[in-house]
Amino acid sequence: MPVASQVESAHQKMVNKRIKFIAHYIVFSMVVALVAFTGGLKPAIILGLSWGIGLASHGFSAVLAPMLRQRWAEKEPDPLPATMMSPERRVLEGRHARSLEELSASIAHEIRNPITAAKSLVAQMGEDPSSPDNVEYARVALEELDRVERSIAHLLRFARDEEIVMGDTKMSEIVDSALESFRDRFARGNVVVKRAIDTDGAMRADAEKIRRVVINLVQNALDALEEGSVLDPCIEISAGENLAGTEVWLRVRDNGAGIPPERLPQIFQPFYTSKKTGTGLGLAVSKKIADAHGGSLEAFGAPGTGTEMTLTLPKGLP
Repeated sequence: MPVASQVESAHQKMVNKRIKFIAHYIVFSMVVALVAFTGGLKPAIILGLSWGIGLASHGFSAVLAPMLRQRWAEKEPDPLPATMMSPERRVLEGRHARSLEELSASIAHEIRNPITAAKSLVAQMGEDPSSPDNVEYARVALEELDRVERSIAHLLRFARDEEIVMGDTKMSEIVDSALESFRDRFARGNVVVKRAIDTDGAMRADAEKIRRVVINLVQNALDALEEGSVLDPCIEISAGENLAGTEVWLRVRDNGAGIPPERLPQIFQPFYTSKKTGTGLGLAVSKKIADAHGGSLEAFGAPGTGTEMTLTLPKGLP
């Protein structure tokens, strides 16, 4: 079969899979709604969990997996015979292959574990539908499926090449907007926020995506303070410009437990997390956004000294 025909056939198969998934999802929604209306909430939950697990797996294979394969294929270097490759090229290809293997293993681990747990709980509910423990089983199973949904949503965002919409903005305004969304959480945790921004940080950037980065950094700092049960929790947020006036920088520092040095190189890898409920994609997405702006995102810290995250962006102004 000609190459063009093979590509067209593969594309058609992928389209057909997505159409079937959408049809599957519509039928699933209608049936669960009908059962809830006619039979009550409990049978609807049991049906939704047992059917929803299969639907989640179908959605991963029909929507997410093809997108990831295409993205990875686009990044693959043109294949060359090993004898024609330079030592540097062989090393790079080896690293690329290992990173893909690690990411694939991480995806499988992140999705398989909660699905397995949910399936086990649904099986227990099926063995004794009248058990008083079923409500608790259903709650935990739903939490596990929520983990799958969050992981897939974050992974889709990470895999998608989102357009960067540049515009005139100010780092100070982005920071204030991001901090506003945490006002209640700061108050609940008695977190002291020290804001030291000595410049408005005028620059050309995608304000909404940089705001997403700032939110991720502040959220990570809050999580570290809460999980470490810090007595006097504090977050320091500072911003400024380099001496040449060509870059804007932002630092978010907490007084939590800190990060062991051996973990620092890993924290930007997809799915790497030490949190109990984290997806491990927040920092990976944030670094991707920083890179897309021509900037950088770095982590500093050590056990007992807290963690400092530094975002640096080119001003991009004439």
